Amino acid sequence: MASMWHEKTVEEVMAELESSGSGLTDEEAAQRLARYGPNELPGPRRRSPVILFLSQFTDFMILVLIGAALVSGVMGETADTVVILVIVILNAVIGFIQEYRAERAMEALRGMAAPMATVVRAGVARTIPASLLVPGDVVRLAAGDIAPADIRLAVAAQVTMEEAALTGESLPTEKTTAPLPDAALPLGDRINICYKGTVCTRGRGEGVVVATGLATELGKIATLLGAQEEGTTPLQRRLAAFGRKLTVAILTVCAIVFFAGFFRGDDPLVIFLTAVSLAVAAIPEALPAVVTVSLALGARALVKANSLVKKLPAVETLGSVTYVCTDKTGTLTVNRMSVEEVVVVEPGKEELFFAAMALCNDAAVDGAGKPVGDPTEVALALRAAEHGQVRGELERDHPRVAELPFEAERKLMTTFHPWEGGFVSFTKGAPEVVLGRSGIEEPLAEEAARRHDRLADDGLRVMGFAMRRFEKLPLSLPEAEAGDLVFLGLAGMLDPPRSEAREAVRRCREAGITPVMITGDHPLTARAIARRLGILTDAGDGVVTGRELAAFAPEEFAARVRDIRVYARVAPEQKLRIVEALQNLGEFVAMTGDGVNDAPALKRADIGIAMGITGTDVAKEAAHLVLLDDNFATIVAAVAEGRRIYDNIRKFIRYLLTTNSGEVIAVACAPFVGLPVPLTPIQILWVNLMTDSLPALALSLEPAEGEVMARPPRPPRESIFAHGLGRHVVWVGLLIGALVLLVEGAWLRSSDRHWQTMAFTVLCFTQLFHVLAIRSERHSLFTIGLLSNRPLLGAVTLSALLQLAIIYLPPCNPLFGTVPLTAGELAAAIGISSLVFVAVEMEKFVQRRRQPVA
Repeated sequence: MASMWHEKTVEEVMAELESSGSGLTDEEAAQRLARYGPNELPGPRRRSPVILFLSQFTDFMILVLIGAALVSGVMGETADTVVILVIVILNAVIGFIQEYRAERAMEALRGMAAPMATVVRAGVARTIPASLLVPGDVVRLAAGDIAPADIRLAVAAQVTMEEAALTGESLPTEKTTAPLPDAALPLGDRINICYKGTVCTRGRGEGVVVATGLATELGKIATLLGAQEEGTTPLQRRLAAFGRKLTVAILTVCAIVFFAGFFRGDDPLVIFLTAVSLAVAAIPEALPAVVTVSLALGARALVKANSLVKKLPAVETLGSVTYVCTDKTGTLTVNRMSVEEVVVVEPGKEELFFAAMALCNDAAVDGAGKPVGDPTEVALALRAAEHGQVRGELERDHPRVAELPFEAERKLMTTFHPWEGGFVSFTKGAPEVVLGRSGIEEPLAEEAARRHDRLADDGLRVMGFAMRRFEKLPLSLPEAEAGDLVFLGLAGMLDPPRSEAREAVRRCREAGITPVMITGDHPLTARAIARRLGILTDAGDGVVTGRELAAFAPEEFAARVRDIRVYARVAPEQKLRIVEALQNLGEFVAMTGDGVNDAPALKRADIGIAMGITGTDVAKEAAHLVLLDDNFATIVAAVAEGRRIYDNIRKFIRYLLTTNSGEVIAVACAPFVGLPVPLTPIQILWVNLMTDSLPALALSLEPAEGEVMARPPRPPRESIFAHGLGRHVVWVGLLIGALVLLVEGAWLRSSDRHWQTMAFTVLCFTQLFHVLAIRSERHSLFTIGLLSNRPLLGAVTLSALLQLAIIYLPPCNPLFGTVPLTAGELAAAIGISSLVFVAVEMEKFVQRRRQPVA
């Protein structure tokens, strides 16, 4: 029923709500308060901090790591246990902080409610807490007031409401009292209703409360917001799948090792401990930490690029985005009205036309002489000043002596000024009304109408200007607008696109990302901006209004949603519908927004992006990312950073799994080829510590590869092992294991312990050569250069020096079970290890020959 209040007359609304102009009695208000409840939004259902913290330990990979920590503790590997538990707890703390902050979104929404309201009860006006309002109450509004409920206006004296946060409309909405007999009108066009949480910017009004609490439009958004559950990110899903596969593989290998040794007659306890040691060595306990560090470093880089990350997984999610649904005002445009084109159809009227723009204007003038105030008025005054008609200077010579303020019913505004010994009236307003009251000759009238249609078709907001001269100020001011006006011209205005937005849209398209505009503005305005930016072409890209969208059946919308590029005059629940429709088709959706109406869609989107300058607290709390400059181009830069981070995470996984598999293969296969186990437990621990720390972390600092934005997004359901990563792990792991066993067998004839030190050294150096080779999945190290990632070069150098230290420093020899190698043995170990680097470079060479780099 609430959605139909705009169709009814004030008398019908009053009758249905059993109210009157004198308002309710206190007794009736109390009864209704008991029936409808307080006029406030319910508080969020909070999980206790303990439950919120414990929920961080439910991830599959985290459970595997906890199991590994317990096994390590039982086996006496205290260092491993401590390291793993520290990593697990650190990740839990970070996740807890992120979710705790996310739950503040509903609190911010409640904060938009007006704390007090002026209500008429039994004919007496009084101020009461807004929470006590009930349907049927008569409420008064004045400039600066926040609407305390949804109100059907009965009196509207030049009332304008700032509704951008709710409807997305970029300009204040002028209100009226007349009924609007159209049930399908979107919120922005229901101009006889003031909505809870919107701000009165001008005038005074009075009306009857038609909805309170969750029944208001703001309350409906709160309901939508509370119903949204955030999904997992692509990285979280990929890592979960990776953890499951890895666990199965590790358990399989350990089972093979155990049963092979058991049937060979080995001591069951010894072979069991060996199998468990292999499991602990194979589990990448550093993976969550390195992923977290990579995301944190990426978040830090994004701050420098004017993007504030609120939830770390969002950094990587940006790299998987396939659709960007963006608001228009302030994001794609400069959020400042500008007079794009003027039309003076009759020569000689130019000076008077620009004088009318400056004087028939309510913009104030600041201390520096610049116009300030309503965006439309400021735009007109600035354009007039460009042509020598400065508002401040004109007003000194031609002060305003009378006026007819703008009214929605008249669609006109007229001001009166002394002029050349008499008086002049300047009128501005709807072009068709101004032209209809002008005594302009037919050919010029037709030309003006034609030019008006062209400006309107281009999406410009068009205003007409006219004048009339008087010997003395007329006694009846309305007669000045009645007719015989001298038509002066037309002004077409627009919030122009940002200069960098078109290039950003082009880069999106090049990267396989589809930009979609969703706005509360008029369809013609939205179409014009979209065409200028390249979002919309003449090749049939769709433009759909909220009214048309509401008429689509789910199946029809699902079939069309990928082809629609512009949505205009949409309702909050429709933004949510757009996001969900794209997600149901397997797309990954980024949604930008700044208003309360955007919050549910921001929360539901794979990556919600709020505006930092114009955004409401509700939008910022619901989002994953906040743009500090409200600029669409910043989103594109953030997407590039997200792709770089995901690429580097894949490099780390490639590196870690390959080194771990090489280690497992060497240890597990040695007994099957008649060799002793090549590594001691302390050596296994050292290899894990060296490879899982500095080199792995340094990989997260790898610069983006040149073609990162010249390729399509990775499919959301793509495995983390795609594009040859799994194959690479297997064959390079086999190569590393084979080289270790080959060296062990060759040096085993020696009576001393050189064979074990040689095998240990080869295992360490193969991993260092491998990390240098995989810095790029396609490009050669000689192309990207050693110095392009100085931290990695430093980490490799330091790791090599540490390995040499435990070989050649006497105190380290008994601790690590090593002996000093001869120069020839060390050279042989390094030379054999470098074969891994050569092999991986050859793999990339073959790949480039098959698929040349773009």
